[in-house]
Amino acid sequence: MSAITETETSAARRLDKLGVIVAAIALIGLFAQPFALSRANRIVSAEGVMLWAAMPLAQAIALIAFLMAVVAVILLKTPVNLRLAAAVAAIAVLALMVGRAGYYLMPDDNPYARVSPGGGFWIMLFAFSIAMADAIVRKQLSPLARIIFLLAAIAAIGALLWSGAWNELSIIKEYENRADAFWREGRIHVALAFGSLAAATVIGIPIGILCFRTPPVRASILNALNVLQTIPSIALFGLLIAPLAWIGRTVPGAAEIGIAGIGFAPAIVALFAYSLLPVVSNTVAGLDSVPRDARDAARGMGMTGPQLLFQIELPLAFPVILTGIRIVLVQNIGLAVIAGLIGGGGFGTFVFQGIGQTATDLVLLGALPVVGMAFAAAIILDALVEISQKKKVRRP
Repeated sequence: MSAITETETSAARRLDKLGVIVAAIALIGLFAQPFALSRANRIVSAEGVMLWAAMPLAQAIALIAFLMAVVAVILLKTPVNLRLAAAVAAIAVLALMVGRAGYYLMPDDNPYARVSPGGGFWIMLFAFSIAMADAIVRKQLSPLARIIFLLAAIAAIGALLWSGAWNELSIIKEYENRADAFWREGRIHVALAFGSLAAATVIGIPIGILCFRTPPVRASILNALNVLQTIPSIALFGLLIAPLAWIGRTVPGAAEIGIAGIGFAPAIVALFAYSLLPVVSNTVAGLDSVPRDARDAARGMGMTGPQLLFQIELPLAFPVILTGIRIVLVQNIGLAVIAGLIGGGGFGTFVFQGIGQTATDLVLLGALPVVGMAFAAAIILDALVEISQKKKVRRP
């Protein structure tokens, strides 16, 4: 019994704790969920196709063997470079083979047929993405290396789409039918997310400085912003319709610049309102974190109040303020989807059109770019926060 126990303990020690969870998720996607979905047209119910039926049998066997090898690498305590390479390779191969499934399953006699990635593909993609992110964290890549890795991933996705490997998948067909609208709504989505962030930064940082300099007003301002933050997004969009419609009707020139009850104006105002609390609170927290010795030394050198603020306090508080900006940008990229409900444009237009038409791939056409934008923004701003923190440590 003791020998058996020692063997089990030794085997458990060779297993990676996170790898066990990731491997279980990947195996569920591989064997319990369809790899692709096939439908006679874009709105009828889909028929799930397992991996071994979604492509020629020899290719399916090779793919299953490869994925099982990757699962083994992730499951065991293997070198981090091997784990990273295996996860990246698995993601790349999955992306290529789901495109291959599109060509294999698409009938020649039905131009309206649709083939899309199934639950198994998305589950395995999720599992191997977790493994890749975990390996990147374990490698402790520098901020610049993480940004380069992100750029390489964007280039790989662009090469995949440019190659035509996904041309038979329904999400690409949805894009081809709406290419002009896709880029137009994309520009609007970026304008909503970054425009509201810029306004919140320009207004929120001075308010944060005011709260820091004037403690009696700090609680009232932060409490008011906290109440504003608790209003559900759809409700806030709705509450803005009436006052902005009145402004558009009664204020000369307001309608000409786009202020109306529905559309872009209420969307960007709502996003701005949601953005204020993180910017203001992080500005206050960053200024609070400035060491008292730094202030005393600056005053001892004869610095004035504005010099102390701009040369000492704000530079030292910048990493915390930038963290708030990161939170706002990622939040706004996601919340801007709701703008599609009130005619504000953005990728939410495709999401809600797809929901209304029961067209899953149209929903994905709007949702996937939003996920990608939020993911990229988080990586870039996390890197900038880390760089600014290192500069803060080196600052004399």
